[in-house]
Amino acid sequence: MSQEVIAEIAAELAEADRTHSVIPRITARYPDAVIEDSYAIQGVWRDSQIAAGRRLVGRKIGLTSKAMQQATGITEPDYGVMFDDTVYESGAEVPVDHFSNVRIEVELAFVLKHPLEGPDCTLEDALAAIDYAVPALEVLNSHIELEGRTIVDTISDNAAYGAMILGTERRRPDEIDLRWVPGVLSRNGEIEETGVAAGVLGHPATGVAWLANKFHQHGARLEAGEIILAGSFTRPMWVSRGDEVLCDYGPMGTIACRFV
Repeated sequence: MSQEVIAEIAAELAEADRTHSVIPRITARYPDAVIEDSYAIQGVWRDSQIAAGRRLVGRKIGLTSKAMQQATGITEPDYGVMFDDTVYESGAEVPVDHFSNVRIEVELAFVLKHPLEGPDCTLEDALAAIDYAVPALEVLNSHIELEGRTIVDTISDNAAYGAMILGTERRRPDEIDLRWVPGVLSRNGEIEETGVAAGVLGHPATGVAWLANKFHQHGARLEAGEIILAGSFTRPMWVSRGDEVLCDYGPMGTIACRFV
């Protein structure tokens, strides 16, 4: 893709984000687009948001579990950025009109105490760099038509990230076996999805190491203090205005929110 086309699509996505609307599939219009193009689009959009005053607080990793890969038909992880105005606390009222194609995923988030960089970052390196884990729900926000989309479309759209709701229970990696943290996701009192964190690449922190290695390819690293949203271990659950959402993470507490 030319820089001009990349900038045009990034502007389309920024407008779709502003108006909470959906644009035609990028890969339908540009069938030769590749993953490098999609990260370039995401980067132009990200830089425009930072220039407008938004503050980057972390990264999301997506499509790290078989459940999510099967739900989307996409077979490799991706990543996007998270800004400070997208972070909610448990108990929040989340405005559904701020998002498009609104769904919820069950995840763990990690806060780094040390920078982390590739090219040979391992799970052990990631665990050593993590200050604590905290349960999180991710709100998916897709500005590109869902039918037929590929990973190129998803990455361009900031990996479909909309917001996250953070729990209050924090655990150091040496305090709990993070692989066996459960997630029981309910909507309006009815259980819809269940899973355990091991569904994310065998260990939820494996994605953090993957991301550090991916960043190294672009001459970058993960920084201390960043929040890394590690990927869902359940399928996405659709939500609508008025829905009450509760997720039980067993020893790591619960998260509740309401869509208004």
